[in-house]
Amino acid sequence: MTPAQPRRLWLIFASITTLFWGVWGAFIEVPEKAGFPATLGYTVWALTTVPCSLAALTFAGWRIATSRRQVIYGLAGGLLGAGGQVMLFQALRWGPAYLVFPIISLYPVLTVVLAYWLIHERARRRAWWGVMLAFPAMAMLSWQPPSSSTAGTLKLWLPLTFAVFIAWAIQAYIMKVSTGMMNEESVYFYMMASALILIPVAVWMTDFSRPVNWGWRGPWLAAGIQILNAIGSLALVYALRYGKAIIVVPMTSLAPMITVALSLLLYRVMPQPATVVGIVLAAVAIYLMSE
Repeated sequence: MTPAQPRRLWLIFASITTLFWGVWGAFIEVPEKAGFPATLGYTVWALTTVPCSLAALTFAGWRIATSRRQVIYGLAGGLLGAGGQVMLFQALRWGPAYLVFPIISLYPVLTVVLAYWLIHERARRRAWWGVMLAFPAMAMLSWQPPSSSTAGTLKLWLPLTFAVFIAWAIQAYIMKVSTGMMNEESVYFYMMASALILIPVAVWMTDFSRPVNWGWRGPWLAAGIQILNAIGSLALVYALRYGKAIIVVPMTSLAPMITVALSLLLYRVMPQPATVVGIVLAAVAIYLMSE
């Protein structure tokens, strides 16, 4: 493989992640609004990672890393990611979404610091400008206008939100480190296993006192949407294998730019001024980082 080829590969996989996560974000609320709870949506997502993992392992000749260190890193990364998602459900129940999402969206800041400090990743000045622009873009793209229905009632939402922030930041760092000690397919395999382990927690958090839509607009539609998330996560592992975490993680975190654009086209939802600024900053950031 030539030196130029890995550069193209990380960009291709990072672009796939950004695109798939952006489309996923535009449709993720459809099953929930149809009566299929987000907690059960997590369960469906965890199940969609299984075929993705099997396909990746088939491509890799069923080579799964099994040393103690590899298993620990693999499960640690997976549990931090899936555990962060489960904690997010509770944070949104207790706290205002317009504050929860912007805080969590900035988790790549910590990932960049960890990658720069611990594994000494570096980038050219142009890419650094893109990384710096990505941070305010993330916050603006995730911002939602306050409403009376989203006012927080419990003070625990803030530490729980920061717990998700830290979990996802460390997960991204661990995923990058893991790609240096095992094949990408093994990294994703342990992510899949971790997601399945936490299914009982998500089911336990589900409010079954309310009607659940078990029809086509429920779990089946959720599966078609969540497979985009699963494929995007798999592509992220490959992007981190060939690229630098200080570039890949901020870039893929700008997927809401695509979500907002799709929402505007499909639902005629006019974005807030802050969101428009976020889209512009995100576009410039991606251009600078993809050089």
